Amino acid sequence: MTTRPRSPSVRARAALEAMAAKLEASGDYRVLRRITPREWFSTAAAKGDFQRRSEVRTGLILDVETTGLDPRTDAIIELGMIAFEYEPGGTVFRVTGSFSAFQDPGRPIPPEITRLTGITDEMVAGQSIEPIEVAGFAEPASVVIAHNAGFDRRFVERVWDIFRMKAWACSQSGIDWSGEGVEGTKLGYLLAQAGLFHDGHRAAEDCRALLEVLARPLPVSGVTALGSLLAGARQASMRIRAEGSPFDMKDALKARGYRWNDGSDGQPKAWWRDVAEADVEAELTFLRLEIYRRAELDIPVRRLTAFDRYSDRV
Repeated sequence: MTTRPRSPSVRARAALEAMAAKLEASGDYRVLRRITPREWFSTAAAKGDFQRRSEVRTGLILDVETTGLDPRTDAIIELGMIAFEYEPGGTVFRVTGSFSAFQDPGRPIPPEITRLTGITDEMVAGQSIEPIEVAGFAEPASVVIAHNAGFDRRFVERVWDIFRMKAWACSQSGIDWSGEGVEGTKLGYLLAQAGLFHDGHRAAEDCRALLEVLARPLPVSGVTALGSLLAGARQASMRIRAEGSPFDMKDALKARGYRWNDGSDGQPKAWWRDVAEADVEAELTFLRLEIYRRAELDIPVRRLTAFDRYSDRV
């Protein structure tokens, strides 16, 4: 595993920044700057400019490293969390706390996971994450954010009940990155678009990196990424399952944005898609006329909110 270089002095940093600015001014270079952990993002609340302190809320960014991809058979080996204050419109004020801990999975960590994360068997040996500490850290949060919430939520809900009761948002799928002119959604790509980089694939570092992305304005709408994410998370969505759909219609369903569930999670084996409430009738009409070709067919629909979205319970 590589060792992070020592931070330069204030004078050396100023000289480096001048060099970077000169390169960027040429128009032929783009310079990426390493993320430096910071407490304050906006000082409006500190200066008393914010209207009512009661409107400042606590958010939680969460990331886990695991032994694999299946929460039923794989285990968490690291949990990272960053707590931060924000206002409902999406302005990030400051980081209020951080949490990072290892968990011994009780079996060897697969070599490919060690290569990806840098976490070894020796690092987690005998380590455990105390449920009371996790609950105490997460309890104040109004929303939990993960960059792949469909992955992280399924893991942490099985271990710590506090996360079953929280509203969740996914910064990877919950922001219209394409509509903002951003072609990729991986965290490293989003950081590069913002002129940043970090030492990735460790939970706490990924949390801080994501907060840097969320605090910045989006290139087209101009709202912060957090503001866009929260606005979408507040909206209910409808999950439609195309159960028993004809096999020869699978390509049409995939082209429409449906995903296949093989039933291994206890849910029905079917193609499914989440749509906005306003789009439900149009989607049901498409399925009845184009897929099943039965105008009166009853199709399963379930309403989802941030409190159950991305959960195994759905």
